Amino acid sequence: MTNTSVMARPAAGVMSPAVTAALLAAGIAAATLAGAWYMQLVWGLQPCELCLKQRWAYYAIVPLGLLIALAARGGAPRGLVWCGLGLVALAALGNAGLGVYHSGVEWGFWQGPTECTGPVGNLGSAGTLLDRLDSVKVVRCDEVQFRFLGLSLAGYSVLISLFIAAVASWGMTRTRT
Repeated sequence: MTNTSVMARPAAGVMSPAVTAALLAAGIAAATLAGAWYMQLVWGLQPCELCLKQRWAYYAIVPLGLLIALAARGGAPRGLVWCGLGLVALAALGNAGLGVYHSGVEWGFWQGPTECTGPVGNLGSAGTLLDRLDSVKVVRCDEVQFRFLGLSLAGYSVLISLFIAAVASWGMTRTRT
């Protein structure tokens, strides 16, 4: 007679695919945020509205990935772990879509949101116009501040988000419900 639960359990010191996927997704998201903050605070690259919105998914994936890893490590039901990894994959895919939209705005394929691609709004009276122009700092979504190997940071966000979605999907396929 064999004990199938022991055979299905990973060897001591080996992480389950769900734990690995969750920790990898959280780590990649945290590294991406660290890079974005480094470029902002050290290099002086100021994010536009779409850049800031692309960070939301990473902010969600870091704690969610850590919670999923803890849950999977603690013996949570497989369905719960699977759904958690599914949320990570969906957040990453949504972020990849936002990155594609932002990249398209940068390349001029379509119009971006008016808060970062339209004209500057009311600047007040003519007497204070110069003072107001000095204080208004609009970071445009359609102007690329940095490119590496032909891709902007929005383009790299697409690739990173797709990789996170692939990692989470891999963890889902290895975690049977």
